[in-house]
Amino acid sequence: MYVPPAFRDDDIESIRATIRSARLANLVTATAEGPVATPLPLFLDETEGERGVLYGHLARANPQWCAAPIGAALAIFMGPQAYVTPSWYATKQETGKVVPTWNYIAVHAYGPVEFFEESERLLEVVTRLTNLHEAPRTNPWAVGEAPADFIAAQLRGIVGVRIPVSRFEGKRKMSQNRPAADRTGVAAGLAASENPRDREVASLIRVET
Repeated sequence: MYVPPAFRDDDIESIRATIRSARLANLVTATAEGPVATPLPLFLDETEGERGVLYGHLARANPQWCAAPIGAALAIFMGPQAYVTPSWYATKQETGKVVPTWNYIAVHAYGPVEFFEESERLLEVVTRLTNLHEAPRTNPWAVGEAPADFIAAQLRGIVGVRIPVSRFEGKRKMSQNRPAADRTGVAAGLAASENPRDREVASLIRVET
């Protein structure tokens, strides 16, 4: 990922927060037949290894797990993002030398990928993923609520994913390369949007000088 110094995010807590908040990642592997990508939920076990280990699962029918990966796998996590119109820049009124851009947060995680089929490991991953996303609900559903034979059959239809993270790349592009007056204009413009994602980005822009 191209990361200019102004947008580099090396803060491990910030990176972990982006991974936790991303509801869906993209798992990318290089193969002899070309790159393969699958959107899927992943969670980071921060207690394993130096940088943590990513876990998830994909459908057994998905050919990605059968194609031998070349080099490291890449997991892409996207955070809040929004279009930025140059009309919000104070610089537009001063010089007119402005263009549109996009504000966003992204994390790329790299590491060797392992695909596994053991039912006990699969059940643990499915359970942890389920608990993670059910936790905010008033009445969270649990894997144990479904019949055991039904769950066993479902597990036979998936393959586990394990990626010990070897390195992270974090990018946080929130207008920090613009003058204070421009940042203030962008934050105000996004805050006035009817789109809740735009308003989320507005709250992440630092407007102080």
